[in-house]
Amino acid sequence: MNARQLALTALIVFVAAFAGVLIGRHFIPAAPAETTELHDVLHDQLALDPEQDRRIHALEAGFADRRRALEAAMRAENARLAQAIAAEHEIGPQVSAAVDASHRTMGDLQKETLSHIFAMRRLLHPDQTARFDAEVTKALTEDAR
Repeated sequence: MNARQLALTALIVFVAAFAGVLIGRHFIPAAPAETTELHDVLHDQLALDPEQDRRIHALEAGFADRRRALEAAMRAENARLAQAIAAEHEIGPQVSAAVDASHRTMGDLQKETLSHIFAMRRLLHPDQTARFDAEVTKALTEDAR
């Protein structure tokens, strides 16, 4: 097998694998989201008063809507990336633009998540914030260890 055939085979394998991931993500429902440790601490260990609980539930509902919209946008960005890859077969202008758009959307989701965390934190009493802050730090660093 010459270098050209090997490169073509590698490209076909990459495109097939990429298409398989996209198809799987589109047609196979995701597992239900498990509650996060931060969510558990917030609702189970911080002794929220009824007003805090009501307001935090409202924040969570709004954030869930925004998160779903951004996740849908990321799926659309991935589809555009797949089209760009199929059209260019290299890191050309379309692929680069699609990657940049995807990164912007991921950044928007991260910013929305942080805004949500800070909005919840503002509802906590001073005696609750230290534990909340520790859990946020743990969530952001536990995989880095």
